[in-house]
Formats: sequence, C-alpha cells, structure tokens
Amino acid sequence: MSTLAASSDRADRRVPNQAGDRAVGLWLLSVAVMIFAMAVIGAITRLTESGLSIMEWAPISGTLPPLSHDEWERLFALYKTIPEYQQINRGMSLADFKEIFWWEWIHRLWGRLIGAVFAGGFLILLFRRKISRALTPHLIAMFALGGLQGLVGWYMVASGFAERTDVSQYRLAAHLGLALAIYAYVLWITFGLLAPAPAQSDGARALRTGLRAFAGLLAATILAGALVAGINAGLTYNTFPKMAGEWVPSGYWIREPTWANPFENPAAVQFNHRVLAVLTVITALGLWGWARTRPLAATARRAFDLLALAALGQLGLGIWTLLWVVPVWLGAAHQAGALTLLALTVWALTRLSPTSNTPTPARG
Repeated sequence: MSTLAASSDRADRRVPNQAGDRAVGLWLLSVAVMIFAMAVIGAITRLTESGLSIMEWAPISGTLPPLSHDEWERLFALYKTIPEYQQINRGMSLADFKEIFWWEWIHRLWGRLIGAVFAGGFLILLFRRKISRALTPHLIAMFALGGLQGLVGWYMVASGFAERTDVSQYRLAAHLGLALAIYAYVLWITFGLLAPAPAQSDGARALRTGLRAFAGLLAATILAGALVAGINAGLTYNTFPKMAGEWVPSGYWIREPTWANPFENPAAVQFNHRVLAVLTVITALGLWGWARTRPLAATARRAFDLLALAALGQLGLGIWTLLWVVPVWLGAAHQAGALTLLALTVWALTRLSPTSNTPTPARG
C-alpha cells in the first residue's frame, strides 16, 4: 500500500478523469465494495475455523455446492484426513461439518463473482469504448492481481492440510495483505475517476508525505492483526490496557528461536498489534491537527476529519473485541473497520493531489 501511495503524483497524471469515465468509476466502485465484503466474509471464515473444510481446488466445478448426500459424505471424508479434524474436531457430525463448509464455500464463490463482475464489466465497457488507453494497464494489473490472489488463497489453505491444525499465519497475512493492496489500488483509481481532486498548494506536499507514512503504519497494523487472527492470539490477555497486569508481557521472549516471538508467540503478537494500533491512532490525530493548519480544500479537510474519527472508532472496536474474547460478529466488524480506515486513507491521499486532474481525450 505504501508503494501505491508513493506513486500518487504519477497516477494523477496517468489516469484521465472525464465525464465518460463515470461508468468505469461506478463499475470499479462496485468491485471495491465486493472486495470489502470478501474481506469481511474471509474474517468470518477464519473466526469460525471454516477455512480448511474444502480440501479441493476446483475453480469451475467448485462453483456448485454438494448436491447429493454422497457428495457431502465424500467431502467430509476428505476433511477427516487432516490434523484439524483428527486433533480438534474428532467426532464432528456431518451437520456440524456443513456449518463450517458453507462459510468457506461462500468465501470462494464470492471471489469467483468478483472475477466475473470485473471481467464482464471490462469487456462491456471496452466494447462501448469507455476505457481509456491510460486506464487499460491499470485494469489489466488489477485482473492479474486478482488471479494471483486466488492462488495465494489456495497456497494458504494448503498449509493446513499436512502437519498443522490451522493455516499458516504467515500465509494468512500474505493473503490479507494482497487483498488490501488490490482493494486500495481499485479505490485509488475509482476515486480519481469519480471525484477528481482540486489542485492543492505546495504547502500540502509535506502533509502528503506524512499521510503516506501513515498508510504504511496502517498496513503494518492490519498485517499484525492478521498474525493475531492466525494464531488465535486474541483469545488470550483479554484485558486492556495492561496484559495480565503488565504493560509489557513477561512472556514476550519466551519462545525459541528468539526471532520467532514477534510472529509466533501469542503474547508478543498481541502486544505488537496493540502498540501499532495505538501508534496508528496517535498518528491519525496528529495528521488531523496538522491538516487544520494548512490551506486545504474543504474536501481534503473533511477527509482528515473522517480519518481521525475512523481511527478512534477502530481502536475502540478493537478493545471491545478483545475484552469480549473475540465473538465472531465483533471480529468481523473489526475487520470491516480496518477496511473502512484504509479506504479513508486512500480517499485522503487523492484529496491531496498536487495538481488538478486534467481531462485526457485519448481513447482506446
């Protein structure tokens, strides 16, 4: 995401903003909304421990759910061969299996639907000559990243088939990180098409740099949250602000090898996420205060107002989720809050464009 932010000045000049681009912008906005929903569904899939219920990679035939009792039994038999069933869910009934199966199936189906909406919309708009030459490389890159995301998702799921009772937290973080990058990329182009930013004075340049740094901090915080989810670290130390009465958990470095603690030790992983979350909020408030001192357009000021409010709300939601020991609905809401904060960060970046977006007449 920080790479995306760093290329903001160039992107403003590459992507045209014409009245005719409204159709493209609305199409991409629908894709972004679907990605938002996909990430929330993915959070529910993780929180309900449903991710390993489908052990087959079937991009075409997997579109349909099991349509017979024999097919359900076959898939259930496959699930019984993995450590998650043998060590955690042994004795699970077919009815219980169906409950976790449906979340994973919906998650995968939604990914297919995103691909269909993207590909279908692209072809229709291309046929109607609504897609500019400047925009075409971005759309091709988005489609390629979407295909890569499907492969990364399967790579993540496969990590839980052999020796683990869960997916690798590293692969989970990679899967979420790529989803966030695609989401931010789509939003960046969408906002440029639907709401070109007014020109800003050179005084906004330093603020843009600060906002890009904030984007990197936010990305790190969200990825740290993925590690928390990956090793169920949110189910421990359910107090705030201290952890078991300590500001820094005494078991932070208890694991061997030492380097693995920040990634594999629940105490360390949760502590890191807490610290990053607080720093994210402090930085958001600092940027808001800084923006109040700059001669910005009204839309840019409003973007920083919303960013600060969203950061505070997300911190409160995270604390609530922790204190209540991560109920599924709160965990999903916390994921939605992160996506909202990311969207507002991208919006704020587009409001600080150094130059107005000049219409480009060239069409493909």
